[in-house]
Order: sequence, then C-alpha cells, then structure tokens
Amino acid sequence: MSGQAPPRVLVFDSGVGGLSVAACIHEHLSGLEIVYLADNAGFPYGDKSETVVIDRCCTLIARALELYPSDVIVVACNTASTVVLPHLRAMTRVPVVGVVPAIKPAAAKTMNRRIGLLATPATVRRPYLDRLVEEFAGDCRVERIGHPGLVRWAEDLVSGTEVPFAELQAAMKPFRDADVDTVVLGCTHYPLILKSLMQSLPSVRFWVDSGEAIARRVAWLLDQSEQLALATGQVCGGGGQPVVAALFSGSAPRGIITFMTGLGLAPRLLKEGWPDDASGATATGSV
Repeated sequence: MSGQAPPRVLVFDSGVGGLSVAACIHEHLSGLEIVYLADNAGFPYGDKSETVVIDRCCTLIARALELYPSDVIVVACNTASTVVLPHLRAMTRVPVVGVVPAIKPAAAKTMNRRIGLLATPATVRRPYLDRLVEEFAGDCRVERIGHPGLVRWAEDLVSGTEVPFAELQAAMKPFRDADVDTVVLGCTHYPLILKSLMQSLPSVRFWVDSGEAIARRVAWLLDQSEQLALATGQVCGGGGQPVVAALFSGSAPRGIITFMTGLGLAPRLLKEGWPDDASGATATGSV
C-alpha cells in the first residue's frame, strides 16, 4: 500500500478473542485501518488437527488479502500461532505477527514467584509452552489451568450472556490454592472476561496478556516501512469506524456490532458466511 492511504492491519482469530488484540492495536495506532477476520465456522481450533487449522487459516487469510490488501497480518489466536506462522510467511510477503503467552513479562512482575497460566486445553499441552516456562520462568512455580469453558463464555458474552460465576470460581480454585500473584492470560479471548476473572481472584496483583506487545510489534513493522506516522496520526476515517470490514466465516454473533462498538472497533461493513455467501453483507451504518 502506498501514498497517503492509511495503513491497514488484518487481524485473524477463530472467534471474537482477537478483538481484544485489535482494540489494543487501535488504542496505540488510531490512524490504522483494521480488517477483522474470524473463522468462527471452524471454532474452536483447540479440537482441530494441525493440518485443518493450517489449511483454514491460510485459505481465509489469502482470500482476505486479495480483497483487503494489508500491511501487517496479526494471527491473534494462540492455538493457530503455534502451528500456522511458518506457512503464512511462506505464502505471503506481508509481515506476520503471532501471539505467545506472556510468560516473560509475567516472570518480571511476580513478587512471590508464583504465576498462574490460563490457556486453552490445546495450548496447555503444547511442548513450546514448557520451553517458554523453562526459559523465562524457571525459578517460578507456574500453575496451569486449561479450562474448556472460558473461551465459550467469552464468545457468549458478545450476545449478553453473563459469565457463570460459580463455574468460574470452581475453575480458578488451583490458582487460589497456589497463591499466585500474577496471571498470564494465554488466550486472546480471556481479556474479554477479565472483569469476571478479577472478581474471582481478587488477590492477584498482576494480569498479563499479549496485546501491548503485539501493538508494539505492529508499530515497529510500520516504522520499518515508513508508515508509522500515518498509523499514529488522526483517527482513521469512516465516521469513527476503524474496522473496514468484520468478516465471519460462520454466522455473525448476535450483538456483535454493539460489542465491537463498545470496544472502540465499530465496523463499517459486516459479512457473515464469508467468503462463500456474497449476500451476507451488512453496511453497519444502516443497522
């Protein structure tokens, strides 16, 4: 992309979790256009094979780049980031940013050397997580929780369904028992339910996620291509709608426009059943 057109980032996730990352990017780079791509027809990725995840990610992202040329791709999904990044980088020259659980900054913050790692069951099982803990938190006790309900509760929050607090309390018991003072939010869905998590674990001092680090990385990449000034300039156009398009491979979640608007990510265009259903587009200004 060239000229004075605002730079654009493509943010990809299997559901709505990547909106937490997109919101952080927009907070730091208000002049940046955002395309949000959610493979919610394939949600959740945690029970899919690596081959299926790679194929779905690469196919959808390639199609999105054809229609919405972008300057940076952010894979805002921990599960996908563990397997798909090399394949994407081989497929496109557009810089690709992935997410990893924020073990290193958590180890720098904890006061009692007790860290809680909250992730999906799939992420908790991956060997790369053992390597992160060994490299950056070897002197810490790291308690892991891989609860299957948290991601679904975050998804349901979009339509106004409250997080089931009694179930959340039961799920967080290992962290209370271990007296952790720092919790790593190892899935991009989890910042969306942070308020409930904080109520469940009031003694936790530090909550750490990857959003800030991703925003800094995107800024660095834009600086390398001499686009940072545009990205940090005035809020991008579109009548206060920084998201050029919100693309959902399945049905758009009920209440998604209101939810995105509440995060400062009002979309100009919403498409569901994408890319197969050409009739599933809504110009959100008319909703």
